[in-house]
Amino acid sequence: MKRSLRAIAAAGLLAAGSIVAVALGGTASADTQICEQYGSTTIGGKYVVQNNRWGTSAQQCINVTSTGFSITRADGSAPTNGAPVSYPSIFVGCHYTNCSPGTNLPVQVKNISNAPASISYNYVSGATYDAAYDIWLDPSPKKDGVNQMEIMIWLNRQGSIQPIGSPVGNTTIAGRTWEVWRGSNGSNNVISYVAPSAIPSFSFDAMAFINDTRNRGAITNDWYLTSIQAGFEPWQGGVGLAVNSFSQSVNTGGSNPPPTSTPPTTTPPPSGNTACTVTYRSTNVWNNGFTAEVTVKNTGNSTINGWTLNYNLPSGQNVTSAWNATVSQSGSAVTARNVDYNGTLAPGASTNFGYQATLNGSFSAPSSFTLNGATCARG
Repeated sequence: MKRSLRAIAAAGLLAAGSIVAVALGGTASADTQICEQYGSTTIGGKYVVQNNRWGTSAQQCINVTSTGFSITRADGSAPTNGAPVSYPSIFVGCHYTNCSPGTNLPVQVKNISNAPASISYNYVSGATYDAAYDIWLDPSPKKDGVNQMEIMIWLNRQGSIQPIGSPVGNTTIAGRTWEVWRGSNGSNNVISYVAPSAIPSFSFDAMAFINDTRNRGAITNDWYLTSIQAGFEPWQGGVGLAVNSFSQSVNTGGSNPPPTSTPPTTTPPPSGNTACTVTYRSTNVWNNGFTAEVTVKNTGNSTINGWTLNYNLPSGQNVTSAWNATVSQSGSAVTARNVDYNGTLAPGASTNFGYQATLNGSFSAPSSFTLNGATCARG
């Protein structure tokens, strides 16, 4: 059940995202000023911009442009050991029954081929805030109320604030390193990816973060993506913060059947000295790209402490982003190294990682793999 704002603040829960409903607004054809607490408008025939001053009754105003918005007034403040005061943002999808024009959301994760995103921010000094890219998911095609899973991508944070929960390690996604936090705000679970330094603009595939969240067991491919939002969570100040531009699409379909939530199966390793088994599968293929999932199993008698997997991709395949491993490519040669939370494999244990790649021509899988120099059996 959704908790009251007062209860959330009293519990000291941080970065709760967008918690209360917004009021439906009009369409912004020229710069539009919104000071209503939950006022919103649409821009570009595709996106909704919302003021969403959910944490205080003190006034906040935003100036909505044809490509984004800026904060022009930010009264009131909140202690940094509690929740922020608002989440002014721009979004695609459905948020508390407010759906962006022509959206195809909610849609099941297994039916999404890619979700290209691009954001440009303007930051200010002297304020306490985070710049957050929010991705909301739920087991049902929910268009109202709180979703069960919130992914937060913190592209900047200023002041003594931190995400919900506690850090669980680091990962590399979309060519960047992120500190990963995990917790709950009492209404929904949250996984936050925190950049070590401010990122003023970022182009990426939002599916890379969704897939990493899935691989952590927080969701399955049968869950629904309901909305993707970008904005700011201010605690103190914030005048001048702006989303200069925002672009987010969610593409469905592909040349292969969509992935399912059923994990890949592995066959028993052959007799002999083989110490590893690798199962490789494409989870989705479209006309110029694909995603793949790789499962590495220790079939030896000794614990593996740190692993490096080497293999060659067929011609025309190039890795663009990865999750659950640090993946690099030189020519056709790919090197995948464990991250800090999955480097230890006891006998019989397995781990998996995935990546997205471009594709020129028809898809085919690598023919062989070596783990720490030992040739692996194919699962």
